[in-house]
Amino acid sequence: MVNKSPSLEIRAIAKHIRISAHKARRVINLIRGASYEQTLILLELLPYGACYPILQVIYSAAANATHNMGSNKADLFVSRAEVNEGTPLKKIQPRARGRGYPIQKPTCHITIILEEM
Repeated sequence: MVNKSPSLEIRAIAKHIRISAHKARRVINLIRGASYEQTLILLELLPYGACYPILQVIYSAAANATHNMGSNKADLFVSRAEVNEGTPLKKIQPRARGRGYPIQKPTCHITIILEEM
């Protein structure tokens, strides 16, 4: 039995992605409100490194739509897309005289919500 309730949102979340939130937001702002096919074309042609993890989240959200809701991929569009900062990855770089230099690498959480037209 397939649920086609308009109140349910089709979402996919990727957490602790090793890219800064600022760089991911640059790409997310371009795809917000676009159709599914248009989003795929944009993400495959843009030269940014953040495109690949965002593309994976878009694929996952579309798979959730077809499997869980019985939706057609051609009717989907990105209704909401957001990037939040995650916990930084903390490392220590050894320095002279036995000191340690802290390194913090940023992470982010990507949330994509699709809706049918």
